Amino acid sequence: MFKKLLPYLKNKYVYTTLAFFIWMFFFDKNNIISQAKLSSILNDVKYEKQYYLKEIKTDKLATKLLKTDTATLEKFAREKYLMKKDNEDIFLIVKEDKAKK
Repeated sequence: MFKKLLPYLKNKYVYTTLAFFIWMFFFDKNNIISQAKLSSILNDVKYEKQYYLKEIKTDKLATKLLKTDTATLEKFAREKYLMKKDNEDIFLIVKEDKAKK
């Protein structure tokens, strides 16, 4: 078997090709390791894009409801900004952390 490989090992093009592939796989700025990292980052960004597109869709729906429905607008104002009618009282219940005690 070694005798069959011996002519190929004496060929300078085999060494050049081997050196080229080693250089491209490990030492070049676009090597295998950096490509794998970039692929992982790309997958994360695609997931985030889908998440934010879904959030944009729900926010557009909420904005449309707030602009058209007065009951939804009143509910939003009461929950987020603690607004009230003139004849109402608001009681806030605040949960304390057990770690602070």
